[in-house]
Amino acid sequence: MMLGFLGGLEVIFLCLFGALIGLACFALWVWMLIDCLTNNGIPGSEKVAWVLVMIFTHFLGALIYFFVGRPKRKTA
Repeated sequence: MMLGFLGGLEVIFLCLFGALIGLACFALWVWMLIDCLTNNGIPGSEKVAWVLVMIFTHFLGALIYFFVGRPKRKTA
């Protein structure tokens, strides 16, 4: 067993920490997906492309959208 040197309590904390990181990544992914779908500043074909990128690359695509592709919102 790889984690044999750790006690039971440490393994539980590692699992909880991993679950929290995973939940945070999932929350960011959902937030960016909703932001992309509801953002009026993105034209239709570009919006489809971003949604497909985020669906197929998951967290990495959401991160790329957050830093590169997210334009300022236009008020409708």
